[in-house]
Amino acid sequence: MKAGTLKRYFGIFVLPTLLCFLLVFVIPFVMGIFLSFTEFSTIESATFVGLANYKLAFRAGDGFLRSLGFTSLLALAVVAAVNLVALALALLLTKRIRFTSLFRGVFFLPNLIGGIVLGYIWNLLLGGILSYFGLDITYFASLGFLGLLLLSVWQLSGYMMVIYIAALGAIPKETEQAALVDGATPFQLLRYVKLPQILPSIAVCVFLTLTNTFKMFDQNLALTQGAPGRKTEMLALHIFRTFYGRIGWQGVGQAKGVMFFIVVAVLSGLQLYFTRQRKEKI
Repeated sequence: MKAGTLKRYFGIFVLPTLLCFLLVFVIPFVMGIFLSFTEFSTIESATFVGLANYKLAFRAGDGFLRSLGFTSLLALAVVAAVNLVALALALLLTKRIRFTSLFRGVFFLPNLIGGIVLGYIWNLLLGGILSYFGLDITYFASLGFLGLLLLSVWQLSGYMMVIYIAALGAIPKETEQAALVDGATPFQLLRYVKLPQILPSIAVCVFLTLTNTFKMFDQNLALTQGAPGRKTEMLALHIFRTFYGRIGWQGVGQAKGVMFFIVVAVLSGLQLYFTRQRKEKI
């Protein structure tokens, strides 16, 4: 097809996708921002209240800041653990070992299982281990944190591993061979040859891990439900409970949702900026 013909029919091809994007994302997003400044039970009954919802979100005893802190701490741990495990698996499975394809499939499999199912699986596993020692998971917030961390590593590492394997496979063999000829050790090969080459993939994996952790809901609901005392309640679960917990609180839940979006957007922007700066220095 000629370039002129493509330009002529460009709008026809783009229009369905653009309409879906507007209807599914842009319009609901703009309405959500408006509703965060209102008190409502239905959209038709929305009453403008200004910044009252945002003030209520930060009131003492609400738990929004506690959930934000717990989510941020877990996100940092998950980003570090998932990417270290995924990179280690990728480095191992790009070597000439037997059954490489089988191992790749096994490690990727948890990513295909629904989060709610994974949450209940790990709930049973941790519950069985703790009951063996006469303990109960609902009394230990640290074990809830550990359970969410282990679940995230188990679920996300395989997906990130695939990205790292693709990035490592794109490194020219001549570059690695030249480094080995010059006497580079395996660590030096990793530090000065492989890591700089796969830095864009690292940025993608960090971004995906960060956003997936901040958006975690069903795993948190199935594994800990925020227990004990809502100390392991992540931000998405907290917003859900605020929005559907009490009549007339939908506006507060909407305000928390807007702030949730801003936090994730700022973190993602900072991560991409510093990654780009780091890449320019290498």
